[in-house]
Amino acid sequence: MVLAGHILLLLLLPVAAAQTTPGSCSGCGSLPLPLLAGLVAADAVMSLLIVGVVFACARPRHRPRQEDGKVYINMPGRG
Repeated sequence: MVLAGHILLLLLLPVAAAQTTPGSCSGCGSLPLPLLAGLVAADAVMSLLIVGVVFACARPRHRPRQEDGKVYINMPGRG
């Protein structure tokens, strides 16, 4: 469900974009290569960390089986 505030924001974005003048971005040059490489490496590390945490939390827990000593029909090896 979309809230009315979100729709209003989407409608006002083109108006805000039209208000900015071209070339008003001061200091928006290209990033130096070491900084760009650092950002990519940090993003990769954080992504792997998130994947690892999700994997660790989502894996099934192994509980030790309790042998009850009962013998069932059609279960070879238990009796």
